Amino acid sequence: MQKKRRWMGGCLACLLLLAGCSAQLEKPQAEGVSFTDANGNAVTVASHDRVVSLYGSFAQTWMLAGGTLVGTTSDAIEERKLDLGEGVQNIGTVKQPNLEAVFALEPDFVILSADIEAQAKLDAPLTQAGIAHAYFREDSLEEYLSMLQLFCSMTGRADCYQQYGAEVEQQIEQVVASVQGKPAPTVLLLRAYSSGVKAKTDDNLAGVILKDLGCDNIADRVPSLLEELSLEAIVAEDPDFIFVTTMGDEQKALDALEANMQTQPAWQGLTAVKEGRYVVLPKDLFHYKPNNRWGESYAYLADILYP
Repeated sequence: MQKKRRWMGGCLACLLLLAGCSAQLEKPQAEGVSFTDANGNAVTVASHDRVVSLYGSFAQTWMLAGGTLVGTTSDAIEERKLDLGEGVQNIGTVKQPNLEAVFALEPDFVILSADIEAQAKLDAPLTQAGIAHAYFREDSLEEYLSMLQLFCSMTGRADCYQQYGAEVEQQIEQVVASVQGKPAPTVLLLRAYSSGVKAKTDDNLAGVILKDLGCDNIADRVPSLLEELSLEAIVAEDPDFIFVTTMGDEQKALDALEANMQTQPAWQGLTAVKEGRYVVLPKDLFHYKPNNRWGESYAYLADILYP
């Protein structure tokens, strides 16, 4: 991971200053920016004066790159509380974006999530309307850096990448270096919903960070936990730490976890529970995409794992 990041950092200045583009770009900026999106689509953005983002995290990344928006989804306001400026339109939710509202804004570039089914269905109508659009995914630091780098190449703001990309990456490298050689703690990562709870590995950002910090996630060794959360299997592994992320209403999710697991005597006997190493992770760093706060996410977990 660190080798890959050093390579990205070394290439960044040349890419932005000489070509004004990311590693995926195929054409010089004067002819528009061309790249391949997360769904494998070839995309060319000729203009980005009127941009709409259908995901709050990506709206923030575009703004961190020095860009402005004419419309975005409600999560940008309600969850991220972004200062969007006057005149930016709310065009619905991430799962129910209002396509008519998008068209009414006459965008020249639309940013979408590759992981939301409702947004996948917008590819055809946006293509038919001749509106440039691209799908993105951000489950890791590398995906965030790649997106930010691409957006900065569009806006011409190499300084924004330095502040919100390169410096964040340096912070993370320092955190990861500080834990090298230390005994690897065993962990269990849970994602709680109002309707239940699941074990997770490195298929979400908290799992990626735990892996980068050298943790031994028991779900990697006991894959049956990913299908059915067995308290018996958890007791057998007895992890050093249990981390929980929540989706939806946090209190309802934690209530469901308590009803399903925490009332059982075996749960109370786990070392992590008895010794206070059962941790509910804050949503702003481990559920919502942290973007320029990725470094804070790494430092938060490192402080707990290696006090």
